[in-house]
Amino acid sequence: MSKSESSVDRAYLTLRQKATDFEFKPGERLNETALTSTLMVSRTPLREALNRLVAEGFLTFVLGKGFFCRPLSPEKILELYQLRCALETEAVIRTIETASDNEIHHVVTYLDEVEKSYAVCTDLNELLRMDEEFHMKLAALSGNQELLKFLSNINERIRYVRIINLRQLRDRRGISADDETSLSAHRVILSAVKARDTDRAITAMRDHIERRSEQTVELVRMAYSQLYVPGA
Repeated sequence: MSKSESSVDRAYLTLRQKATDFEFKPGERLNETALTSTLMVSRTPLREALNRLVAEGFLTFVLGKGFFCRPLSPEKILELYQLRCALETEAVIRTIETASDNEIHHVVTYLDEVEKSYAVCTDLNELLRMDEEFHMKLAALSGNQELLKFLSNINERIRYVRIINLRQLRDRRGISADDETSLSAHRVILSAVKARDTDRAITAMRDHIERRSEQTVELVRMAYSQLYVPGA
């Protein structure tokens, strides 16, 4: 890897994390001069990193004005949830058609192994990481690498809102078996996959994902409260 490539990758990874966590406020214009100083990179690798993030949906670019943090709106979050649902249901269909019983069993074993961690986990970021890992492991059985790439991108783009949702659930009643990242919902999906019951698997996956997508207006409102009035 050349020095230039290393600078681009370093800037890209740092900026992607900031964008994922909305350290840049929604719609905020990025100060490129300040970023070159903060990231200790020259303007060329910074621009390359920023353009990569535009292509991935984390930033936007306006000709003559510069780079901006992606918007945070109920409509956009709903679109991402809908796309996630479409990708994961397609992955389930392909998994049922092509994955071996042994490959499916490995995901079941994984779920068994993390059950105790789910039960006692109080770290929302870790809880969400385990949830994403389960979904990615299941989707990987589809054998479609492009699907996995898009799904990973969507997970990052809705992660901030999902953390807000989990915090809301915890504050109201604690994490329960009915929550978005619950083991029981995952077991229902896996049970249908093991049985090679495509219709049941699709219904279980859609129910699991779409339940939270219906709350996008409230979640985005809460996200703005957290961004602009931390602790609210």
